[in-house]
Amino acid sequence: MNAIIKEIEAAQLKETVADFNVGDTVKVYGKIKEGNRERIQIFEGTVIKRQGGSNRETFTVRKSSNGIGVEKTWPLHSPNVEKIEVVRRGKVRRAKLFYLRDRVGKKAKVKEMLR
Repeated sequence: MNAIIKEIEAAQLKETVADFNVGDTVKVYGKIKEGNRERIQIFEGTVIKRQGGSNRETFTVRKSSNGIGVEKTWPLHSPNVEKIEVVRRGKVRRAKLFYLRDRVGKKAKVKEMLR
């Protein structure tokens, strides 16, 4: 039974996935359905969490919109995520950046990693 589940999950994986980590600023190109039309909306923010594995892996992106913090969580291998574009790399020492929720303005920034 376990081999059957693994085979089904492997078929749902995307071939190419963007290389990004927690702390990176990314642009997520998400598909939005409005009635019978479909369009792509960009959500740009900092990755604060990445969890799970295989086809169940999800990531959470946080941004500040008009002074209000907005977080969205997407499945990494979802067909509704068109692509993920890394804008800048962040230098962090934690796996989850929940402390950014309490910070506003420049304090909510993550240092950029120089490569």
